[in-house]
Amino acid sequence: MGSARWLGVGVVILVLWRAVSGWSEEVHVAVASNFLNPLKEIATRYQQDTGNTLVIISGSTGKLYAQAQNGAPFDVLLAADARRPTLLERDGVGVAGTRFTYAEGSLVLWSLDPQKISGVESLSDTSMRKLAIANPKTAPYGRAAHEALQRLGLWEKLEPHLVRGENIAQTLQFVATGNAEMGLVAKSQMQDPRFKLKGSQWEVPPRLHKPILQQAILLKAGLDNITAKQFLKYLKDSASTKIIRSYGYRFLEEGRNGITPD
Repeated sequence: MGSARWLGVGVVILVLWRAVSGWSEEVHVAVASNFLNPLKEIATRYQQDTGNTLVIISGSTGKLYAQAQNGAPFDVLLAADARRPTLLERDGVGVAGTRFTYAEGSLVLWSLDPQKISGVESLSDTSMRKLAIANPKTAPYGRAAHEALQRLGLWEKLEPHLVRGENIAQTLQFVATGNAEMGLVAKSQMQDPRFKLKGSQWEVPPRLHKPILQQAILLKAGLDNITAKQFLKYLKDSASTKIIRSYGYRFLEEGRNGITPD
């Protein structure tokens, strides 16, 4: 009886310790769709290295931002821009001082046709019926596509031909299924070994759009989750950055992490 009583006390102490410390083996990570597959690889390595698990929720940055603002129980947001994490930090939904740039993305013009794309002039192809981009209102890669087409003086000409994906994953699907002859997609998708995409492509010069700074932030819901904080540190580790680089993302020099929303 005595040993059973002490066992019960031990369980109570363990439960109380978990409640006080915020100990958890799971981290709920909301991730922009362009970074889903790199995160899956990181999650596998993270679980091997730490024994902890990532619960991944994927979507457009705009939708994930709105869900976080409305109380969705995400511990961490991995956005495809810096604007939404900045706004979450400003509004107190994101934890101040935890925001950082984990990757910089690139845009690529892509077609399944290996002869279709030879450079920027391919955007002026008069035979093109549909050009896929992500929705500029909700998806940072769509916003970058909009900016690039405007800089090139092609937005008004091409707007009637645009088909807008809800996110960059759906944009890729439009091209992969032949519903659009070309699409402005993420370079990381082109280098994703799971897709093994062929065809022709042209990387959009970064000078044609604002930097696609992809930022991470700890959210208020994960403030007491020690494992969430551990994961954010792990995302900066060499094991994670090696995976991120393999998908074609770049990394920023010191001092370019924070930008103000516009």
